[in-house]
Amino acid sequence: MADEKKLRVTQVKSQIGYSYKQGRTLRALGLGKIGRTAELPDNPSVRGMVFKVKHLVNVEEI
Repeated sequence: MADEKKLRVTQVKSQIGYSYKQGRTLRALGLGKIGRTAELPDNPSVRGMVFKVKHLVNVEEI
């Protein structure tokens, strides 16, 4: 478990002008402001949320 994969997700674009659901997805990821970063576990549920807002975030595997 010590070498569990993680994703570093950083918001780079505003949620304004996009659907309400995409804004709520950003909040569920722990984001909501441009420049905010969250380190999340690399699992299918997180990957699915990132896929829905991929145009608003940058993702790195760490």
